[in-house]
Amino acid sequence: MTSSDALRSDKHLRVLVLEPYYDGSHKSFLDNLTQLPFTFELMTLPARKWKWRMRLAAPFFAERLANSQQRYDRILCSTFVDVAAFRGLAPAWVRSVPVLTYFHENQFVYPMQVEDERDFHFALTNVTTALASDSVAFNSRYNLTSFLEGMQTLLKQGADLRLQDPCRQIEEKGRVLPPGIDFSEIDGIARAGRNESPVILWNHRWEHDKDAEHFFEALFELDRWGVDFSLIVLGQSYQRRPPIFEAARERLAHRLLHFGYVASRRDYVQWLKRSDLVVSTARHEFFGIAVLEAVRAGCRPLLPARLAYPEIFPAEYLYEEADFVQCLRELLTERKQLAPEEAAKLTQPFSWPTLAPAYLAWLRAGVTGSR
Repeated sequence: MTSSDALRSDKHLRVLVLEPYYDGSHKSFLDNLTQLPFTFELMTLPARKWKWRMRLAAPFFAERLANSQQRYDRILCSTFVDVAAFRGLAPAWVRSVPVLTYFHENQFVYPMQVEDERDFHFALTNVTTALASDSVAFNSRYNLTSFLEGMQTLLKQGADLRLQDPCRQIEEKGRVLPPGIDFSEIDGIARAGRNESPVILWNHRWEHDKDAEHFFEALFELDRWGVDFSLIVLGQSYQRRPPIFEAARERLAHRLLHFGYVASRRDYVQWLKRSDLVVSTARHEFFGIAVLEAVRAGCRPLLPARLAYPEIFPAEYLYEEADFVQCLRELLTERKQLAPEEAAKLTQPFSWPTLAPAYLAWLRAGVTGSR
């Protein structure tokens, strides 16, 4: 088959996307994916009440399909769709169509707050979703391995309800596909000149799993020592946000260049371009798009040597927990910066143009036969 024949064939392949949490990284992922030369149709819901999405999105989408005359060649779901329930409730033709699921996250290792109790029903939904899908992709090796390890531990509680090697089943139909990132807007904005003081960037969600307490406590200590730095705090905040942010706004007011969410994408990128050092203290990270965007903008990363970070960044950019404050202090006092060519080298493997062929092959195959 020639390349032009393949292109014509691709355009006739109709892909239905089911996304009950259409915002943030899920939306960015689909913005890129739908550039592929297939015919896409999206069924989406706003990104809110994720627990209700996982419970009811499957019958909701199945009902919509039952009322539609449309047929598709592939169905792509996110992890907020209970695929087993969807395939059981959807019209009969769905059961003969390859269903692919992309795991942006899994429900096994999310760190719970003290007042919350983990609901393992959501983790079990992840399990039945993976088993009921024809092919599954995880955004990082860490996501896949934590899924399999968590599943093994959880299923041991099933007593006499033993499944026949579900890990092998999922590994055989699974692969790791990082979510390709569109860096074009970042590349299109020039960095400002050298900052008078080194600028630290926080550009993560204002939620407990990002462990902002650890980050700001380190900055409080550096501030007491008189270490020179300025600070930019970005990221989306929610109703129940950690109180450390208000404390940091007050105690580090003399260091702040910006503090708060930025709605404009262009303004957000410009703040990245003004920063020198992006830091993470996360206790939960399946990939790290925000960090990669900051690195592409020219920020040197300082990241924990755990979660998904070791498979994305070399050891020189990672820290052990006990060494965090000292590593941060050294980077600030020595003014270690990231060269443009190093920023490109670190991020290009995760750009959309680099990863698009892998996604093209995944959707074309639909099942595990072509990797």
